[in-house]
Amino acid sequence: MNSFTPHISAKKRPEIRQLDETAINRIAAGEVVERPASAVKELVENALDAGARRIEVAFADGGKTLIRVTDDGHGMAPDDLPLALSRHATSKIDGSDLLDIHSFGFRGEALPSLGAVGRLTITTRAKGEEAAVIRVAGGRLEPVKPAALSQGTVVELKDLFYATPARLKFMRTDRAEAQAIGDVVKRLAMAEPFVGFTLRDVSGGGEGRTVFRTEPENGDLFDALHNRLRRILGAEFAENALRIEAERDGIALTGYAALPTYSRGSAVAQYLFVNGRPVKDKMLYGALRAAYFDFLSRDRHPAAVLFLTCDPHLVDVNVHPAKSEVRFRDPGIPRGLLVSGLRHALATAGHRASTTVAGATLGAFRPETPAAPRVYQMDRPSQAARSLSYFAQAPAPMPGFSESFASPSARVEEVIEPAPESDPAALPLGAARAQVHENYIIAQTGDGMVIVDQHAAHERLVYEKLKKQMAENGVAAQALLIPEIVELSEHDRAALLEHTEELARFGLTIEPFGGNAVAVRETPALLGEVNAEAMLRDILDELDDLGESLTLQARIEAILSRVACHGSIRSGRRMRAEEMNALLREMEATPHSGQCNHGRPTYVELKLADIERLFGRT
Repeated sequence: MNSFTPHISAKKRPEIRQLDETAINRIAAGEVVERPASAVKELVENALDAGARRIEVAFADGGKTLIRVTDDGHGMAPDDLPLALSRHATSKIDGSDLLDIHSFGFRGEALPSLGAVGRLTITTRAKGEEAAVIRVAGGRLEPVKPAALSQGTVVELKDLFYATPARLKFMRTDRAEAQAIGDVVKRLAMAEPFVGFTLRDVSGGGEGRTVFRTEPENGDLFDALHNRLRRILGAEFAENALRIEAERDGIALTGYAALPTYSRGSAVAQYLFVNGRPVKDKMLYGALRAAYFDFLSRDRHPAAVLFLTCDPHLVDVNVHPAKSEVRFRDPGIPRGLLVSGLRHALATAGHRASTTVAGATLGAFRPETPAAPRVYQMDRPSQAARSLSYFAQAPAPMPGFSESFASPSARVEEVIEPAPESDPAALPLGAARAQVHENYIIAQTGDGMVIVDQHAAHERLVYEKLKKQMAENGVAAQALLIPEIVELSEHDRAALLEHTEELARFGLTIEPFGGNAVAVRETPALLGEVNAEAMLRDILDELDDLGESLTLQARIEAILSRVACHGSIRSGRRMRAEEMNALLREMEATPHSGQCNHGRPTYVELKLADIERLFGRT
């Protein structure tokens, strides 16, 4: 059987050769330009570095046949055009300090790489200069020529990868590539809310179809960002997002994060930026997951747009060809800031749940479809008129009626008119008016009604109390009669011993035991009998993947959650009015009470206007 070996043949001694400029640029293009979206990213970032306030991106056939980026930035002088197409030629750094980077680009590789694999045309005009154009195709440079342009720069890339046709075989469908281009433009639009963006698909020729458009935002940074996110991620995200603002040791965290009850089935709505640069960093995504760890089940993912800003010397952005990953000097600081900043914001949200819960509830109602359109002509009656009407329409007592419903599934509490200053209906979760099916509390608010799942709500309240007690008193540990010895690799042993203090806080005590072994001397009492080796392996997997482990905390809190479940008000229990109101008041005072231990909502709020709309009264 023939076997393939990727190594150089040993039959003849290989010679070291100096590659020509065209080959060098094509190799660089393989790193920088992975697909059409990569080219769009590089060109739009160049436009932003040039101070553009409006950027238009046009593409055809998923960017394979045409990508055109037009901006109103400061442009380039004609004499600078040939140099701009030379490798490692840039106006963004002087090379003296590779950490002092304040721009998106800095390597000077994008334009020559694009010119090496496609047909590139750059038309530009700087203030006080004449417009000029330069073309390069497959690495062959043409001379600079005069052009017509009022200001800014137009970069047009045709037939991407025509000079390296093998790369075209790895392209996805036009639709998938177009979607990737849209994602790149939207990420950069989030990073620059004061810049206007237009994205057009011109596959059929002409002006094409506008895929995405947003005007420059006004106001302060938070208002501008909030409006931009409303346009990109939708009104539901904007309505259910919490403002994030925190700072620690020279690193600032800003942005918006959604409530736990506004969660997604995948991580598609997570956007992270470092010094304005979109990044996909494993450590930061792990920190985001850790911040929501206690509020979402493993199959749900938070939605957030977060910006970390710091001195450029505290972070190295030159660790990935596409600059999509970064390396912090002290990774523990941004990670801790992200976790604590998000948890503080979620705690200040109190009992608040996302508005999408009410929307889903209203959507579940199916009004009767009339045979012919009805015309509603009614004025909204006063409270007094409604009371008289209800009294007049109340059914007369029927003999045997109460006996036939000896175990009613709903009870109505008598409404006692309170003093205006003590009206519980004016409170966020209102005043209890009824209990339905011995599980759901109906409360009246100032402008609507609230339906509370009594078991889920009380379960969360008990859970929060248990967590607070654990934080104050620590996790009880049980000493093993015979310490369990676990053999590990040298790397795993070192990684585990670095986290001994953190593990000890959760009742797991380990210590070195010669060679590459560790001895497990204590385990959390809550967990009972455990497989210490399997637990350590799970912890090591998370340390390797995320830089931290949530395994032990997850197991302990799962126990607390089960204890809370068994210790809470059960479904089917009838509650008195004072008990129901006490539960509502405690929910208002307890952080995170808007969702149960599994991330589901504990209550649904319906506005009076929405209820009236269901009955055609508006």
